[in-house]
Amino acid sequence: MQAPRKFTNRLANETSPYLLQHAHNPVDWYPWGEEAFQKAKSEDKPVLVSIGYSACHWCHVMEHESFEDERIAALQNEHFVNIKVDMEERPDVDKIYMNFVQMTTGRGGWPMNVFLTPDQLPFFGGTYFPPSPRYGMPSWPQILMSIAEAWKERRDELQRSAVDILGELRRLASTPSAAEGRVSIRNAAGELLDGAFKSFARSFDAKNGGWGGAPKFPQAMSMEFLLRYWKRTGDPSALEMVKVTAEKMACGGIYDQLGGGFHRYSVDAVWLVPHFEKMLYDNAQLIRIYLHLYQISRSENGAVASESEFFRRVAVETLEYVRREMLGAAGGFYSSQDADSEGEEGKFFVWTPDEIANVLGAADAAEFCQHYDVTDEGNFEGRNILNLREGAKFIEPGSTRLARTTDTSLSNMKVKLLKARERRIKPFRDEKVLTAWNGLMLAAFAEAAAVLDSEEYLEVAKRNADFVLNELVQAGNSNDGHPQIKRTWKDGSAKLDGYIEDYAFLADGLIELYQVSGESQYLHEARRLAEAMIAKFWDEDEGGFFFTANDHEELIVRNKDIYDNATPSGNSVAADVLLRLSKFFGDERFEKYAITVIRVSFEQIRRFPQGFGRILAAIEFSNSRIKEVVIAGEPGNALTKELWRDYRPFKVVSSIVSKTEYDPPMADGKEPVDGRPRAFVCENFICERPVTEAEELKSLLDADT
Repeated sequence: MQAPRKFTNRLANETSPYLLQHAHNPVDWYPWGEEAFQKAKSEDKPVLVSIGYSACHWCHVMEHESFEDERIAALQNEHFVNIKVDMEERPDVDKIYMNFVQMTTGRGGWPMNVFLTPDQLPFFGGTYFPPSPRYGMPSWPQILMSIAEAWKERRDELQRSAVDILGELRRLASTPSAAEGRVSIRNAAGELLDGAFKSFARSFDAKNGGWGGAPKFPQAMSMEFLLRYWKRTGDPSALEMVKVTAEKMACGGIYDQLGGGFHRYSVDAVWLVPHFEKMLYDNAQLIRIYLHLYQISRSENGAVASESEFFRRVAVETLEYVRREMLGAAGGFYSSQDADSEGEEGKFFVWTPDEIANVLGAADAAEFCQHYDVTDEGNFEGRNILNLREGAKFIEPGSTRLARTTDTSLSNMKVKLLKARERRIKPFRDEKVLTAWNGLMLAAFAEAAAVLDSEEYLEVAKRNADFVLNELVQAGNSNDGHPQIKRTWKDGSAKLDGYIEDYAFLADGLIELYQVSGESQYLHEARRLAEAMIAKFWDEDEGGFFFTANDHEELIVRNKDIYDNATPSGNSVAADVLLRLSKFFGDERFEKYAITVIRVSFEQIRRFPQGFGRILAAIEFSNSRIKEVVIAGEPGNALTKELWRDYRPFKVVSSIVSKTEYDPPMADGKEPVDGRPRAFVCENFICERPVTEAEELKSLLDADT
């Protein structure tokens, strides 16, 4: 029987695992809300807002060091009203105060600790602070007492500073007006895309893959842009950058060599030592990159068969990791897994030679350790992060240094070690379901179902879509009839109004699922979400989508996020969604909104293209000749398989099994002939003659005209 907790605060009533982790701190935490700010006003106290997320290693460190310390908690409770925020649930709050911290300190990160006036205006902030002075950093108690003293002695100065800062935050939140655009996006897109490609080429690490130095983050959106650039221009160096990076990542420690899936990032430049948390959004985006590389490598003339198998294996292992570890019984995908277990970062994932020998026996262990860089000295704090020490670079057609990595013997060893690892104490899993991140993974499973010809993955995608539509999408109020998305779901309860990324990412996943399944209700729902985006988030004055809806809780700043970070911006994905919907429905209005988003972002993209990978991919789509493909016939036919065999990003697809009320106009009048499936390839609704053979379809799809 568990002993009663000494402390319990208001976070005990929350559903966020991150907030619940702090529910028994001696700190008198409040969730973000009116109650806390009213208390601050009535007691004339400043507000401490501490922001983090469940899988954040340093968030746990600061909790254990400071927020669980009764002496430090007493200081917080005496001088401040304390608010805890899960940044994954409230990215709107996080974005405002992250901008402030970055603007005033030059850097940001989590945990983030910001001091506010009772009117929510920030006046001081930072990230992690130790419990005692360390490495030139002041201690957390010193920070607390300095702020408390300043609030009492220099209140007017702090408030004037806060007002000035508010002006800067509002300036940062603004974007150029679309009306200010002096160039035609279509005419300027080629130059913009070429400039972006050159920027990536200049900063590319040709030896280790990736861009820049340590730490290195997976940049799936940038990789997708480069793949599309290669497809349109034929420039081999664009493809090579993606292949090298994908190979180095998948051979490094950032990739879980036993269980599949990618960790958040690498602390070094060679992808060896990761920050061990696993995030749903990283894996969703990377799955699609490896699927696309599989398509490309199996279709290139003279390609090495083992190269395509390598990319396929990584995609499948990551999909299986998600299905095994991150998929809830109801069909929703969980958010993340921690870096830590048993209080140590990475403990679950690392090995010693003796541990491996105990599982495999001496002879097999020696072979395994040779392949996976396991030594007595270790490569991480005396233990070993598994990685493929020889890499997987294909030296010449028909040969590879790592042919053995796909051998049955090594595969069997990995299975045995994975089973042994499953007996360890696992890292904590954040089991809240976020709409936006589920949209990303929905798209990954839907596309995997088509590329890998997998009914199982299609079923996962359909169950996920149905779950999100049933549990997180509400019918909408009687005034506008638009659907209303909730941000988060856990334990049967959905809450918090959705943001632009929730609408856009879910619509994106539903479009992908429609293209693969042919079930038109998913396209219908995507269109409804697009209409809701326009009605709820569109900036009528300057163009682009606000991060929050027009009926959202009023905060000190209404941001319009256009940068692609760890996840794509809502504006980038919205533009991509609207461009495709305009093709499905022949609706120029959708295209105009998309082009306006691009115009709003245009100058920032020109100056810093590496912050705009997803929208660059959308611009590639808008700048290409789009094939409108309709395949009429039963699922699984040879035409459908040909359609998804190669990497063909510049297309929209309707698969028609039987007519429904939700079929898009591009499907009108297109049916099988004499029971045989037929494919129609069109451009701007002007169609070539229908074909019934896979080779004929391939010719039409790959034709330049």
